Amino acid sequence: MATGPGDWQAVPVRGFRMGTTMAGIRHDGRRDLVVMGWDAGSSVAGVFTRNRFCAAPVLLARERLRCDPRYFLVNTGNANAGTGEAGLLAARQTCAVLSDLSDVDESQVLPFSTGVIGQPLPVDKIGAAIPLALADLREDNWPHAARGIMTTDTRSKGCTRQFNYAGVTCTVSGISKGAGMIKPDMATMLAYIATDAAVEQAFLQQIMTEITNQSFNRITVDGDMSTNDSFMVVATGAAGNDMISSRGSELAKKLIIALREVAVELAQAIVRDGEGASKFVTVRVEEAKTRQDALAVAYAVAHSPLVKTALFASDPNWGRILAAVGQAPVACMIIDRLSIWLDKLPIVEHGQLAAQYNEEAGQQVMGRSEIMIRINLGVGSATEEVWTTDLSYEYIKINADYRS
Repeated sequence: MATGPGDWQAVPVRGFRMGTTMAGIRHDGRRDLVVMGWDAGSSVAGVFTRNRFCAAPVLLARERLRCDPRYFLVNTGNANAGTGEAGLLAARQTCAVLSDLSDVDESQVLPFSTGVIGQPLPVDKIGAAIPLALADLREDNWPHAARGIMTTDTRSKGCTRQFNYAGVTCTVSGISKGAGMIKPDMATMLAYIATDAAVEQAFLQQIMTEITNQSFNRITVDGDMSTNDSFMVVATGAAGNDMISSRGSELAKKLIIALREVAVELAQAIVRDGEGASKFVTVRVEEAKTRQDALAVAYAVAHSPLVKTALFASDPNWGRILAAVGQAPVACMIIDRLSIWLDKLPIVEHGQLAAQYNEEAGQQVMGRSEIMIRINLGVGSATEEVWTTDLSYEYIKINADYRS
């Protein structure tokens, strides 16, 4: 079974509950507080931003990941980043409220925040709203939770996969948010995936880190790394399967595929909802010397403002792509082996304009809403791809008006 953001049927995950409410952190009357809870004995894994100015909730969540977590506390409208010791105290205070009301240790509550950087967290508003979110905890609350974590997103993002093994159906469901400040090493994104499969924590962390590098670490909208990125996975074990602790079994393989597909779909949904975006662009680099070289070339193209504005204008200015490739910091690039295609249209062969290229055909490809830029370096066997957007007038407007 496969569903996507456009037709998502919010399939509940046994043992995992979500509750939402309006705490009044935002000024638009939207849900802005989400509590997620799960049964004791579940496994929890997480990956966080590498930004040196990571937010207070990231510091706490990263530290408490080792403390048998039982709840996530998520607020939007305020990032609680750049707030120093006061921000850490505020995050602890909100977690303490949830801890007191749910009879778990405070260290078992992990906070997450997203929104404007540098403003004090409204502890009183969050504390007053937590009982309402707890009262709303339900296994079928995924759609409300997906909306409750949104900031500049224009639509909620959710995805589900289910698979069968030995007569048991296992579910993997997830939600994410993010539209701008999107760059590898996560993004200004939050993502939460839950499964009812039983998975050993160390193995869950291992495969989650791998999956992150194949999904959320392969997207870029504007090249700005957030202070608040977090990607969490909870495995409740409610399906009753034998504990998965290594990748050798058929069950483990099915789970890894489902987790990867959900993560990739959620990551691509962030790009598709990129601030002001009108194009979904795949940049694929083939026959690079190393994976690192392939990614360096892909990101040189995906981050280039000149390439991105040409994409927005549907302008087949192939020279901008060529120049971006040429500035990538790779040790092995042989120009006369280089080829580039727009979808299936060759634009560069042996480092120069392809003989069969014509502007009309290029214009037709660039006018599409989904485009692949395929680059073959001809020097090795490594292949990587990243997903990005164009750069539009609307992106400028959204971010110019962000705090107003």
